[in-house]
Amino acid sequence: MSDNITRLLRGDEGEVLYAYNDHLGFATIGIGRLIDKRKGGGITPEESAYLLANDIMRKSMDLDARLPWWKTLSDARRGVLLAMAFQMGIDGLLGFKNTLEAVRTGQYDRAADGMLQSMWAKQTPERAKRMSEQMRTDQWKFKEGT
Repeated sequence: MSDNITRLLRGDEGEVLYAYNDHLGFATIGIGRLIDKRKGGGITPEESAYLLANDIMRKSMDLDARLPWWKTLSDARRGVLLAMAFQMGIDGLLGFKNTLEAVRTGQYDRAADGMLQSMWAKQTPERAKRMSEQMRTDQWKFKEGT
């Protein structure tokens, strides 16, 4: 039954790989997956963890390709670059040319200072402060309550 029901639903529902509003105006994704909170939609914690793991893998592969030296950093410092790429996209992270050069050459205080002087730090000050401290100290800095 699973192959047939999958074929049936793919044919009837279609497959859309981004959020869209269905014919009744409810947020949906994939093959008719209701995600609209108004109708009890959403995803499970397990599905969220699966998506996050895939996103981390993809961003890591992008960083491997675009900043191959990032693999030589400690876990905590790689975490900063990955978190920034996650938030701003790889191209957004690559805009931090001076900061990235400071990281590449081991000038972590300079890199942290550069992070704090950016537009990103003005837009997300608490996150930027945590990430810059993580870069500076090589110690993980988690948001309180997580």
